[in-house]
Amino acid sequence: MSIKNCIKRIARFIVLGIPEIHTTAHIVSLAPNELLKGRTALITGGTSGIGYSIAKAFLASGAKVCITGRNEQKLNMACMQLKAIQPSYDHCVYGIIMDNRKVSDFPSKIDDILRMQGVNSIDILVNNAGVLGGEIATATEEIYDEILDTNLKGMFFLSQTMGKYMRDNQIKGNILNIASSSSLRPAVSAYTLTKWGTRGLTLGLAKVFAPYGITVNGIAPGPTATPMLGKNEESDITFLTNPLGRYALPEELANMAVFLVSDMGRSVVGDIIYMTGGSGLVTLDDVSYYF
Repeated sequence: MSIKNCIKRIARFIVLGIPEIHTTAHIVSLAPNELLKGRTALITGGTSGIGYSIAKAFLASGAKVCITGRNEQKLNMACMQLKAIQPSYDHCVYGIIMDNRKVSDFPSKIDDILRMQGVNSIDILVNNAGVLGGEIATATEEIYDEILDTNLKGMFFLSQTMGKYMRDNQIKGNILNIASSSSLRPAVSAYTLTKWGTRGLTLGLAKVFAPYGITVNGIAPGPTATPMLGKNEESDITFLTNPLGRYALPEELANMAVFLVSDMGRSVVGDIIYMTGGSGLVTLDDVSYYF
């Protein structure tokens, strides 16, 4: 434990009378299964963090996965790591360079994926790619536009592209949007605005796509131990101001993702599952608000 965290815990006990929390995380992952057998998922931003963990969980559930990324080196490394998990994954992992800000590229990127050997169709879309930032105190127009284009505009138009593809090919598929506890917070950043938009878009997509057998839902993580927040597998996951007492782990979110896009989750429509540890739901005091 770092000295900083130790001091925080002592101060918390002295001021509030709340004892030290010994942070542990016993994560139960789904055993290998066939819940997604025969299906292919497109996962944006799948080179690390939540997207990468969802790709792993989907593979373990029998799916093929195609992950996207903007950096070719990172994309290739992530694909190699996924294939190396076990021999059977070697022909089930694909990667494609894609930038969520380049909306006009989406139709051709989908065509490129469908031409990959072994890919017959795409029936799951996970809208995961996103960037943080854009606080009201420091945001510039350029930063604001980059965040809105990546997190929300890209999600909107990729969902449009995939929705048309699934409808026209009579694919009863799934779209899963990664929202955030920020979709419940006062919106004081460009990032938070995009997550409010994600919540509304999830409802709208679910409404218009349901008649075609396309199921749309979302997962809203709270603070999660990912590279986006400067965390890795060895990091201290203590988070004292979160009611859970720690960061969520990507594997926890991935388990829920499997359920929601499998046939077990077909009756869940237009919902967002809040896996926030209480952030945004029972407290807003786990982040700072300033101007």
